[in-house]
Amino acid sequence: MPLYVSLHQAPGLSPEEIAGNAPEVAQQVHATFQRLYVNTDTGFIVSVYQADDAAAVEREFERVGFPFDSINEIDFTQDAAGLAEMAAEVTHG
Repeated sequence: MPLYVSLHQAPGLSPEEIAGNAPEVAQQVHATFQRLYVNTDTGFIVSVYQADDAAAVEREFERVGFPFDSINEIDFTQDAAGLAEMAAEVTHG
């Protein structure tokens, strides 16, 4: 199932407000929640979902009532170890 990353702006969003939304998000009706990254000072939020398509993620945000700025499908991921391996291959041929 494809992976999607969405960007949001919610200045002033507190951990308590996030916790208050958790039961609704946990229902995962249209998309499957994976991870959330938040800077509570600036309101910058990144969320990660699995879904059939971007429209399903959008429907999930509409259902939960949480605005978003963008939803982007991810077609390549890499962790630190994998990146180091890639760099070694490029450096050493």
